[in-house]
Amino acid sequence: MLSVEEQLAIIKRGAEELIVEEELVEKLKAGKKLRVKAGFDPTAPDLHLGHTVLINKLKQFQDLGHEVMFLIGDFTGMIGDPTGKSATRPPLTEQQVQENAQTYKEQVFKILDPGKTKVMFNSEWMSKMSAVDMIRLAGQYTVARMLERDDFSKRFKGEQSIAIHEFLYPLVQGYDSVAMEADVELGGTDQKFNLLMGRALQKNAGQDPQAILTMPLLEGLDGVQKMSKSLKNYVGVSDAPGLMYTKLLSMPDAMIGRYFELLSFRSMDEVKALLAEIEAGRNPQEVKDLFAREIIERFHGAAAAAEAHKGAGNQVALGEIPENLEDVEVAADDGQEELPISAVLRMAGLVKNGAAAKDVLKRGAVYVDGQKVEASLMIKVRGRFVIQAGKKKIARVSIK
Repeated sequence: MLSVEEQLAIIKRGAEELIVEEELVEKLKAGKKLRVKAGFDPTAPDLHLGHTVLINKLKQFQDLGHEVMFLIGDFTGMIGDPTGKSATRPPLTEQQVQENAQTYKEQVFKILDPGKTKVMFNSEWMSKMSAVDMIRLAGQYTVARMLERDDFSKRFKGEQSIAIHEFLYPLVQGYDSVAMEADVELGGTDQKFNLLMGRALQKNAGQDPQAILTMPLLEGLDGVQKMSKSLKNYVGVSDAPGLMYTKLLSMPDAMIGRYFELLSFRSMDEVKALLAEIEAGRNPQEVKDLFAREIIERFHGAAAAAEAHKGAGNQVALGEIPENLEDVEVAADDGQEELPISAVLRMAGLVKNGAAAKDVLKRGAVYVDGQKVEASLMIKVRGRFVIQAGKKKIARVSIK
């Protein structure tokens, strides 16, 4: 059993803020199995590594023996989270919410232990609320306090519309903590207002207020902007192993420590040792390689992690097909239904000769329509394929 100090060091790793640390320490000293809550609105079913910062922290709580409550906000998802938004966010349909929720569960259980995770939906208690109950809930907070929220304040001052239902969002998120009797709630730094709402409503309900742990918003591969699909600086948890490997090795050297701290499950002593090796002259790419393999193994397994570097040059998988991709025709002899891939490479001019074809195939550097192929592959005649040999030679090959 780890000491309170050791548990606290793990809990605070990478965290931005802990409110109130003394209260959490008292709960840990009492040996209480904490009820740890994190809520996710199922608005974006495809997760990237930025989303997993919070999920990794849940995993650490889980490993410490605490109870993880993974809340899917199917009710709040139909309101639409106004956090950080400059305009009213369109609510999701019930079908969209349910579809996205299922995808969330499939992805998060690559990190969390499903046997130790309590998946909850806030519609379970919110859909039972009457209009009277909702009015009473709304009566626990003032408009003035709501306008203290940065995004609401900016929109109000800018004379941009704020729908009444958007004020309900932080109230409902706060009430979730009451219904779940949470001891700790996790969220991004942009969620601080909503997390504090949970503390306020718990106090009103006569409960011990939850501790709040805010986690930073992870920078993307550019090392500047928040990781985001729209900015194309992200690593998706469902990205192919070769694509993950290529992206992670492209991160700026200055981000190595931050990515290890927030995304790796190595101890901080190990992380500090690796960073010290870089300072002493070790090639940063070698350390990025270690990190990339750890992340790929988490989402795709050990075998994929070991082979990921071989697919790093796969231009089709990386979405890097040249716009002016060369079209090449290969003529098969009469009566031929298939051609060996080695012959196709040579006839299409993707290699100089048969020996070069054998070599590139042996290295596992030949892709047909984005899929790595073996030397034994036979290509069907009267087909059209994007074929890549090595990292640079690529063409659209028609076999006639």
